[in-house]
Amino acid sequence: MSVSDDAIEVRARGWRTLVALHGLIESRLERTLQAEHGLSVVEFTVLDALSRQDGWHMRMQQLARAAALSSSATTRLVTRLENRGLLTRILCADDRRGIYTELTDEGVRLLEAARPCHDRVLEEALAEAGSVPELAALAGALHGAAATTV
Repeated sequence: MSVSDDAIEVRARGWRTLVALHGLIESRLERTLQAEHGLSVVEFTVLDALSRQDGWHMRMQQLARAAALSSSATTRLVTRLENRGLLTRILCADDRRGIYTELTDEGVRLLEAARPCHDRVLEEALAEAGSVPELAALAGALHGAAATTV
């Protein structure tokens, strides 16, 4: 095995670790958010992304990037959330082709109720991952990153 082959294997191992940690966290979040608040992880992500914007709105393409979704998947998701009264679409005043997605008061209330649950489950999942030798370093790095931003 050459040096470049070793580097490729290290990157691949790192990627597999990241995917495993993501899967562990996402499955825990999905189950708990769905059971306690009727939200999927991606729905929570969209509400959370909107809440972090000034005025609680974003263009659809910004929202697609924030949720890591395609444009069509974002449109379907926004329609579902709009039908539930959690957000609304607004035409952009200076670009009639542009559409903003904005949180409703009901969306804000649901997000505020769900955020402590999300944060608790995330913390629990990272703590559990910290006890798994293959995931411990990455989980520790995430804990360290969170500690430096608080």
